[in-house]
Amino acid sequence: MSLIERLPRTPDPDSLFEAFAAWNEERGLTLYPAQEEALMEVVTGSNLILSTPTGSGKSLVAAGAHFAALANDQVSFYTAPIKALVSEKFFDLCAIFGTENVGMMTGDASVNADAPIICCTAEILAQVALAEGRQADVGMVIMDEFHFYAEPDRGWAWQVPLLELPQAQFVLMSATLGDVTRFEKDLTRRTGRPTAVVKHSERPVPLVYSYRMTPLHETLEEFLSTGQAPVYVVHFTQAAAMERAQALMSINMCSKAEKEAIAALIGNFRFTTKFGRALSRLVRHGIGVHHAGMLPKYRRLVEKLAQAGLLKVICGTDTLGVGVNVPIRTVLFTALTKYDGNRVRRLRAREFHQIAGRAGRAGFDTIGYVSCQAPDHVIENERALAKIGDDPKRRRGYARKKPPEGFVNWNEETFEKLQTAEPEPLNSRFKVSNAMLLAVINRPGNCFEAMKSLLTDNHEERKNQRRHISHAIAIYRSLLAGGIVETMKEPDDQGRYARLTVDLQQDFALNQALSTFALATFELLAPDSPTYALDVVSVVESTLDDPRQILHAQLNKARGEAVAQMKADGIEYEERMELLQEVTYPMPLEALLFGAYETYRQGHPWVGDHTVSPKSIIRDMYERAMTFTDYIQFYELARSEGTVLRYLADAYRALSRTVPEHMKTDDLIDLIEWLGELIRQVDSSLIDEWEKLANPSEALEHRDELESKIRPVTANARAFRVLVRNAMFRMVELAALDQQEELEEMYPDVDWAAGLDAYYEEHDTIGTGPSARGPAFLRIEEEPGVWRVRQVIEDPAGDGDWGVSADVDLAASDEEGTAVLHVTGINRL
Repeated sequence: MSLIERLPRTPDPDSLFEAFAAWNEERGLTLYPAQEEALMEVVTGSNLILSTPTGSGKSLVAAGAHFAALANDQVSFYTAPIKALVSEKFFDLCAIFGTENVGMMTGDASVNADAPIICCTAEILAQVALAEGRQADVGMVIMDEFHFYAEPDRGWAWQVPLLELPQAQFVLMSATLGDVTRFEKDLTRRTGRPTAVVKHSERPVPLVYSYRMTPLHETLEEFLSTGQAPVYVVHFTQAAAMERAQALMSINMCSKAEKEAIAALIGNFRFTTKFGRALSRLVRHGIGVHHAGMLPKYRRLVEKLAQAGLLKVICGTDTLGVGVNVPIRTVLFTALTKYDGNRVRRLRAREFHQIAGRAGRAGFDTIGYVSCQAPDHVIENERALAKIGDDPKRRRGYARKKPPEGFVNWNEETFEKLQTAEPEPLNSRFKVSNAMLLAVINRPGNCFEAMKSLLTDNHEERKNQRRHISHAIAIYRSLLAGGIVETMKEPDDQGRYARLTVDLQQDFALNQALSTFALATFELLAPDSPTYALDVVSVVESTLDDPRQILHAQLNKARGEAVAQMKADGIEYEERMELLQEVTYPMPLEALLFGAYETYRQGHPWVGDHTVSPKSIIRDMYERAMTFTDYIQFYELARSEGTVLRYLADAYRALSRTVPEHMKTDDLIDLIEWLGELIRQVDSSLIDEWEKLANPSEALEHRDELESKIRPVTANARAFRVLVRNAMFRMVELAALDQQEELEEMYPDVDWAAGLDAYYEEHDTIGTGPSARGPAFLRIEEEPGVWRVRQVIEDPAGDGDWGVSADVDLAASDEEGTAVLHVTGINRL
């Protein structure tokens, strides 16, 4: 019997609990005491603060809360900090409650939004709370990973629902909450419900701790020999995780049979990038890598292999804690310090427990292991002293190896303190924004009273409240001065004493305010310009979040090229250093975008919370006629492939949804199609995810597939033509840049030197402007299985008699996921 079929006719607490417990018994699950206690509190209508260790079944309690809300005809919201976890939970709940009863909202995707169970990011629920307050149709709120309440930039979104939804019943969950007395009292006061705290430090799988004075290789070999694998080796940079994994190849991880099982599970999985090929060697040896910079399909592969028990060691970062299902028996810390963006510091108790808590798998392990490596220089010194022996003179004469510069010390005492330390109290991160005021003003009722309550009855200290009040007053005055808000002497029929004079954008969202700015800015572009399609891309890119790693790589490349040019020009060192400060990453339409933003902001003040940020990643890739692999290699972004792909996917979605159909020229449609196909061929999961949401029932059937079935790249004829055009034009660009060696490496069967010498005997330059890359300069003859193509070179005389010829192998292109060319020559017709 399904859980929905078990909904009792009369939803009294006993019936609800018995029905839910019986459903679990049918599945062979026995509730832990902490789960029973938590569920009893939920079904009796109490708020619940659930602070139990990782692996203690908090997700089951959340499902029970949704079940209770359904039985009481209430809408329940599940919130999580990241979209990927929201999506994962959406499909989990669809499997339990049926796709018709579950919806999802993440700000850029909305599915079945009228369902009685909604999965969403914390920001979305905060938006609902601000826009509707106690009138919102929200009966139950389950906030997962509630420790994100203390995140500096995003914590406000976890606080606002607590302040603005007094009608709701709350379930706050995390393994690392610390002292929750303040939340217990505050929730009871606001909601009028009792608030129960279920806080158990006892884990279903107990942990054993050890401090290691052996080199990491030896530590791991011991763990492998004593049955403590799989081991998650924690690093605090992505580079360190990958370097460690490669260094471990000398250890014999797996038997022949295990390696055969790994190969069988991998099957025909495509390792399409340089990082992927390195990962392929590692996983076939029994070693995984896991960090946020990887392509989603690679992370999923590592998780699947780990779940099958085939990976003995996984080298990853400290980001494993949220929403990742990697079963591990042992967690091994390589350090107890991390760089937090400002300085290197010791781990906080919450950070330590989040990572350590991953050790030990309920249902698989009876014990979990948490170990920490002593610093490398300490291990070396101890080993050297052990060899010297007890001779005091020789020991005094030994020159101890010093720690590296900037090293922040940790030792066994640090490790022991972290084991018993309570997670730090959660600090309030409330903040005021234009969007917050606009949402409150636009909702029915007295906005002044509502805003006063929000500003004076939040979780901030009084001095911070005064600062927020001053900021809110300044924002309100600017709204009045700009004519965006007007006050009324008498309340309107909805009880408002102030109202907006402008319509908020449809589906107005706190995190999408710049989409209307982009729409307005498109009107400033000239559709007949040869760069129109790329200019539209630049407008959209300016509204996206900055991908820090990519921009940093672009800046490094730009400065490297600038230094080389300045040296060639004979500029002295001091002047070079001064001029270098003016070099930045590419920012197309910078003046137009900043000017348009300032103008637009005057009439649309909510964009003031989001600054326009000119950048060029899609445009840069397209203008350089690069493939994804080319781009990763050019900017040395192998460790950030996932970051690059997520940015491309966000841009593709924004271009597809933001640009009105009547503004899409043929060139722009070509570009959007090219971008979508490029993403699909690298890793289709990010696009598939959006498409699966339209049919979650079908998606559930294929959920366990390792890799989505990739359609042939030639199936999208429009996108494939652009891929061919880019590949052909890439050769013209390299020829124009005198990159003959790279051309010879890419296509060694062509005598590039002779061809280019002959061309330059007739012409001085090779054109690479917008017209040179247009479809008019590419000629295609389609034959069965092959395209005969010729990229005409734009010469200064306009003769158009020189070009590059090639055959496109269609079958090989489908195999590789990109245009496969056999270049036949550079010549004059």
